[in-house]
Amino acid sequence: MYAATDPRAALNKEPAKAPTPTAFQGAEYARFYDTPPGERSASASTWYTRGQNMIVAYTRAKAGAVFERSGQIDEYVLLIPSAATTARVEANGETKAVAGYSVTMIPPGSSRLTIETDGEIVRLFTTRSADLCARAPNNAGYANGDPNIPPFAAWPVPRDGFKIRSYSLDVPKQAGRFGRIFRCSTIMVNYIEPAQGPRDIKKLSPHHHDDFEQYSLALAGSYTHHLRWPWTPDGTIWREDEHAVCDAPSVAVIPPPAIHTSRCEAPGLNQLVDLFSPPRRDFSEKAGWVLNAADYPMP
Repeated sequence: MYAATDPRAALNKEPAKAPTPTAFQGAEYARFYDTPPGERSASASTWYTRGQNMIVAYTRAKAGAVFERSGQIDEYVLLIPSAATTARVEANGETKAVAGYSVTMIPPGSSRLTIETDGEIVRLFTTRSADLCARAPNNAGYANGDPNIPPFAAWPVPRDGFKIRSYSLDVPKQAGRFGRIFRCSTIMVNYIEPAQGPRDIKKLSPHHHDDFEQYSLALAGSYTHHLRWPWTPDGTIWREDEHAVCDAPSVAVIPPPAIHTSRCEAPGLNQLVDLFSPPRRDFSEKAGWVLNAADYPMP
């Protein structure tokens, strides 16, 4: 349920009725600030979490830290939240300097990331990368899969083939457009406009998704994620409401068809990034919403 002024209010005016669920997957909350990293070296500390389709790797890195992938099965994403943090990306014979405050799509195959100035980075992979799934502390929770999510299917290859593609997040706000959305063949990133101070409690946006997850990555501030699962005829699968407080850095994995909304709580800067895998069709069908749509065709 969106406010009339919310750009998402025009989405799915007459959605098809989804089948009644017979089971529910629970939400996942990865509070990286409150848990030890899964990997630690002299140059980097990395935390992992996963959902049904995506792995989030959050890293605090020092200059000189290197991250390599050999035989990477599909396209993945590098998110650099700070303009002060820069990197060099090498992939399949191509090398590109990557500025901070950017999102970069990295092709399948062999790749190497070198962090050139200290800072935080986020890497996003599909769960087709089995070696990375094993590093997620909540991996066992997806042993049977989410019954309400269809099998993962990548979107088409870019029109001119896979290559390193980097996009600045310094995009002016535009009336009628929701956030700053970029997609590749496997993942969609919506770098939502930052908020100063708590969200107006009278202007929340509870809604649900029939068959895809939402990963809400908090990079600054604090958020309360409110979730409510629908009641079905089978009362044995009903779940209690959840009101999960997650400071930054953290990830909330919100499964379908839970009704959800997130309220920022911190008095200063609050920054949330919503992530989806594969990309959302409804966002992609809105003209002008996906800022790099010219590079990536829809199915």
